[in-house]
Amino acid sequence: MKKFKFVSLLFLSLVLLATAISCGGGGGSGSDDDDSGSVASSVSGGITGSQVFIDGRTVTLYAKWCCDHEVTQEEYQSVMGTNPSSFYSSPASGETQAKRPVEQVSWFDAIMYCNKRSSKEGKTPCYTVAGKTDTTLWGYTPHTGGSISGKIECDFTANGYRLPTEAEWEYFARGGNTSNSGQTTYSGSNTIGDVAWYGTNSGSKTHEVKKKAPNVKGLYDMSGNVWEWCWDWYGTITTDTPSTGASSGSLRVGRGGSWFSIAGSCTVLNRCDYIPYGRDCYVGFRLVRSAQ
Repeated sequence: MKKFKFVSLLFLSLVLLATAISCGGGGGSGSDDDDSGSVASSVSGGITGSQVFIDGRTVTLYAKWCCDHEVTQEEYQSVMGTNPSSFYSSPASGETQAKRPVEQVSWFDAIMYCNKRSSKEGKTPCYTVAGKTDTTLWGYTPHTGGSISGKIECDFTANGYRLPTEAEWEYFARGGNTSNSGQTTYSGSNTIGDVAWYGTNSGSKTHEVKKKAPNVKGLYDMSGNVWEWCWDWYGTITTDTPSTGASSGSLRVGRGGSWFSIAGSCTVLNRCDYIPYGRDCYVGFRLVRSAQ
């Protein structure tokens, strides 16, 4: 099974205003039913060393809302009817098992969760397989090691839940910083222990979400705890690459690092690639929603 590899990135100025939402089950008090906020924003320009935001490339950020925490075990089980996590017992002292991030979920499991939750809450699902949003027609059984057959597409104008694009993820991890000054090494701090559970301080386990400090937009655990799936295919970015990443590939992007990672892997600069049917105890995901 192919594991993550890491490459450094830098960041450019962006103009989309990130809005954090609680998404339920994570201990937050925000609402995901507010239709206020910014619309999709097109940005261009580059920063030396960046592999996503490069000179001559225009990137569209569709996301209007980003959940303030990684999808938890209780959230996942309430939608999927099961909890595949390896860390299903023995939480750290003072923490709640149900509010630890779900892991052992593949990219395919994550997009099925997104559509099922969208339908459950009366929102328009973002993902189609062979043109169908109904997950019962996908011919896929989660957590079994298989893949979804058929062309998978995402409607970025739908108001349902989805995975962020890689560019959206990094923008949110940066806390919406629109300049090259004031950037932090990790999401919200230059001191990793302030904001992240990683190999040195995790005790070799995941932790309840929202126990570390958030970034300036109120987003927690974007560095550490579990890696987070993104929509994009992993690949070399050129000026012609779509805003949603490489147009094809065999590996999907993950960002943020995990409880198992070294500090350098948890920075907002790092990218990784991973097989979309892969499942590990250090891989989870976070939800975003697009402007309506």
